[in-house]
Amino acid sequence: MKRELWHSLSAGGLVLGTLFFAASLSPTLLPRTFLTQGLLSGCSLAAGYGIGVFGVWLWDYMELARLNGRFLRAAYFATATGCAIVAVVSLSQAARWQNSIRELMELEPVDTAHPLAVSLIALTVFAMLIALARFFRLTLRFVTTLAKRFLPARVSNVVGVIATVALFWLVINGLLFRAFLRVAEASFREYDAGIEVETEPPLDPLKTGSRASLLAWDKLGRAGREFITSGPTREDISVLSSRAALSPVRVYVGLRSADTPGARAKLALEELKRVGGFERSVLIAVTPTGTGWVDPAAIDSIEYLHGGNVASVALQYSYLASWLYLLMDPGYGADVARALFEEIYGYWITLPKDRRPRLYLHGISLGARNSEQSTDLIEVLGEPFDGALWSGPPYSSRLWRWLTDRRNPGSPVWLPRFRDGSFVRFTNQHGEAAEPSGPNAAWGPVRIVYLQYASDPATFFDYRSLYREPEWMLPPRGPDVSPQVRWYPVITLFQLMLDMFMATDAPIGFGHVYAPAHYIEAWQEVTDVRDWSAEEITRLKQHLSKPRHRVVQRREG
Repeated sequence: MKRELWHSLSAGGLVLGTLFFAASLSPTLLPRTFLTQGLLSGCSLAAGYGIGVFGVWLWDYMELARLNGRFLRAAYFATATGCAIVAVVSLSQAARWQNSIRELMELEPVDTAHPLAVSLIALTVFAMLIALARFFRLTLRFVTTLAKRFLPARVSNVVGVIATVALFWLVINGLLFRAFLRVAEASFREYDAGIEVETEPPLDPLKTGSRASLLAWDKLGRAGREFITSGPTREDISVLSSRAALSPVRVYVGLRSADTPGARAKLALEELKRVGGFERSVLIAVTPTGTGWVDPAAIDSIEYLHGGNVASVALQYSYLASWLYLLMDPGYGADVARALFEEIYGYWITLPKDRRPRLYLHGISLGARNSEQSTDLIEVLGEPFDGALWSGPPYSSRLWRWLTDRRNPGSPVWLPRFRDGSFVRFTNQHGEAAEPSGPNAAWGPVRIVYLQYASDPATFFDYRSLYREPEWMLPPRGPDVSPQVRWYPVITLFQLMLDMFMATDAPIGFGHVYAPAHYIEAWQEVTDVRDWSAEEITRLKQHLSKPRHRVVQRREG
């Protein structure tokens, strides 16, 4: 039985599969656990095997010479020996490769990459995928044989392929995947609606969700209630800055607060007027992530910087994890962000210029992408808003992509320079905003800053890495990208897809987890903060970096 199983495998497939397995152990942007490494390696092994099998089929189809007899047996033995050597050598290097990332991210090094566990998981995944492929082949043969009773042989082959692919697509996408989405949506909806036992409606009438509010507490959603109840108080800000402070204004409209984006946006505007949001010096239109979550590191930091003289307003468009939301309705978030901006901006421009707040946009991850699409910059040229801070923009962000692709020659993709820096600048976790240059180096009327980490796969994922080396691998590399990273066709795409799912498991200040200290420097650029000394900024960074403030993006998931 084992002998038959061995001979049923393709030698060419095993060779390429082993090379894929070895390449999958190399590092990319984020460290891996033995479980995620095993899953990745199993998928890579199966992909390489499948491509190898296709290559063998193509060789036979062209009727090229093949080995047989003892030469074939020798080839099998050599293949098995070579595959074993490649697998063992690559597994022995896996810990060193992973430590090259962990060192950059200030994590404890690992003594072992658990080669046995990785191998067992990989072989299990490989076996399951091969079994699925063979089941597909059996189904194809059955359908083709059935079709040959009524159709010519070649027509039957074509019909068999189309029918089998359609059948598998119907089962996987139409039944299994749709069922999964329905269950996931119900689960996230229930979680979002649940009210935490320890959370009660605010007593302050100027808080959203209070008895005086236009918005019901139980309709804000879990992320909205967290946003309203968290953040620094006037006393917190005053104690840290040793200056008089105001209580920050926060408004949040949940998905259940009204039926349409337009109605929810109008509620946001009216609630913002009710609580005095337009009387503050800084007003921020926030676009949340897919779950409705607003990054506290971003809002807390600007509230401290401006002594609480800040109002922020957010509109929920989903309760799903961002990756699930993208599968369900990827365009709705941009429509909601646009509805909010139109209401806020439409009222803002009616106010006297010397008495209205400075207006900014903010979003992280999927929120950054949707916030980008909330307005067409050409439409506001006559009376522009003041700026935007977009952190961790996903690779699909149109404006970010346009600016990055047209960056100044010589500037790296992970920290671009765009023209003279008067319109947009990029910064990373080291505060290295691209230096503006030229005679017009000062900021223009609109200040846009992108906060991004070179190790963030949400930003630097690229489908084209399937067949070409991504630009972020070219020298000079980002300070948090391992020098051991190499590009491999197909495999690098698999690795980056896994990194995408693990992006929020990175340590704070790396991957897709943005630190308060880095927001502070970015907001200083965007909002032109000048009245804080270097010592005060250092103290603020230390305060916001304490464990109780380290709320990361795992809610976005």
